[in-house]
Amino acid sequence: MTATVDASTDRTPEEVAGELAGRLFEAGLGAFEWATVTLGVRLGLYRELSERGPCTVAELAAAAGVERRYAQEWCEQQAAAGLITVDDAARQADERRFALPAGSEAVLLDPESPAYLVPVGGFVEAVGRIMPALEAAFRSGAGVPYGDYGVQEAQGGFNRPAFTGRLVQEWLPAVPDLHAALARGGAVAELGCGAGWAAIALARGYPGLRVDGFDVDPPSVAAARRNAQEAGVADRVRFVVADVTDAALTGAYDAVFAFEMVHDLAHPVEALRTARRITDGPVIIVDERAAESFHAPADPVERFFYAASVLHCLPVGRCERHSAATGTLMRPDVLRGYAAAAGFGQFAVLPIADDMFRFYRLEA
Repeated sequence: MTATVDASTDRTPEEVAGELAGRLFEAGLGAFEWATVTLGVRLGLYRELSERGPCTVAELAAAAGVERRYAQEWCEQQAAAGLITVDDAARQADERRFALPAGSEAVLLDPESPAYLVPVGGFVEAVGRIMPALEAAFRSGAGVPYGDYGVQEAQGGFNRPAFTGRLVQEWLPAVPDLHAALARGGAVAELGCGAGWAAIALARGYPGLRVDGFDVDPPSVAAARRNAQEAGVADRVRFVVADVTDAALTGAYDAVFAFEMVHDLAHPVEALRTARRITDGPVIIVDERAAESFHAPADPVERFFYAASVLHCLPVGRCERHSAATGTLMRPDVLRGYAAAAGFGQFAVLPIADDMFRFYRLEA
């Protein structure tokens, strides 16, 4: 029997099957290893390894307050995966010393590091929990509420390094007139503030600025208030539970910000109308740097956006009737259409380079 060859790839069905099986096995392995990383973070195992240096299983178990046999299995798995090191694998289990490689702290332990990726594990965990609801949503066309995912902490943690380390230091200075206006003080609003890291960064970077953050999710607002208190800016940052698409939301602000949230909204045009109503100044939208148009296969960033859209952003955005159903990949022309429908006469993509985000400026 002669095998059919895929003319577009010059691969036989058997080769396609082998490559696909290998890729999916690696993906499944990655998901399992993410779970072990999340476990290590929550149990404080990485923290103890970082602070103590090389240590035996018994020493690590005692320091972290976990049972020795579980600690052994975790250490061996982490070393086998190349996530931690072992001094001599041939030694007896109780004699081996395990260590966290230098540099790993930025990825696993420093929530403000650009390399910090621990929040991704929270999303992986949430997908497993929400899968039955996702399946039902795909069949019915309904949505899955944001609160059901339980990813408030993961979402805030994922964006925190960029907001804390780049928003005021790099991104806003690239818009000189806005940067200067914020430096003079005044009041700004943030729509969809989440855990508050962007609003807190604005307040810390511009000492004369007052920031009001609005979000419909009560746990996110509660977390934002705690974060502002700990950051020492609670006197200038206010967080309010409010639907940003509600015509009753009012205010008078010098500028309005919306960070990585427009694509999640069932009614983005209404939210942009709110923004236009409460400011005579610019509205700054920061959202995913989706490609200008669909293409396949895609690069890793676009693949990440699409996976997030299938599993989270599109289902969340379909929880209300007559949803725009935008999804994570809100391409520039889509937002341009939303802005025009909301009454904005000026739409610009700002010249700010970033691998993950695109920056827009809307004005009446």
